[in-house]
Amino acid sequence: MSNNSIDKIGERITRRIASYSSRRGFLSRLGTALVAAPLLPLLPVSRAGAQNAPSGPGSKTDFTLHAQAKDDKNCTYWRYCALDGTLCSCMGGGIHTCPAGASPSPTAWIGTCTNPEDQKSYLVAYHDCCGKNGAPTARECECDQTDRETPIYRPQSNNDIIWCFGASSFTYHCSVSLLVGLAS
Repeated sequence: MSNNSIDKIGERITRRIASYSSRRGFLSRLGTALVAAPLLPLLPVSRAGAQNAPSGPGSKTDFTLHAQAKDDKNCTYWRYCALDGTLCSCMGGGIHTCPAGASPSPTAWIGTCTNPEDQKSYLVAYHDCCGKNGAPTARECECDQTDRETPIYRPQSNNDIIWCFGASSFTYHCSVSLLVGLAS
């Protein structure tokens, strides 16, 4: 087959494709693909480990199985199921109060924790206390609970963010947990 006949076949195929499509149509499809491509990571994905992960209101996570309701200065206290940071109860504050010199951030992340005493699930809001430098704390006061943590594209449930937005100072001190109510 000579180069001339290959050129003719190529020309014929190219002309046939050109007769059924337009440049505007191609640019339109290309633009749609470029706009939709960044949304693909947001689509739900079936992960291999998801089939073993507990889900639903009656399921028990590893944290829920070992949670306790007596010692609020321990990371296994039931309200701390999604807390990531230093416990204010170890820093001169309480479960839901900031220590003197620190103020709660107006923004918060949320979690759903199960109380081991009544086996009910509660919605808990976690606020960072800001405006005071942190002091060295005991290791048991540094919590990193990831019970039912969500990816970063759902920041309202993610505990890896410093939540001092809107506070007078962005300096992190410790974190508190406030009961919002029963989870339904």
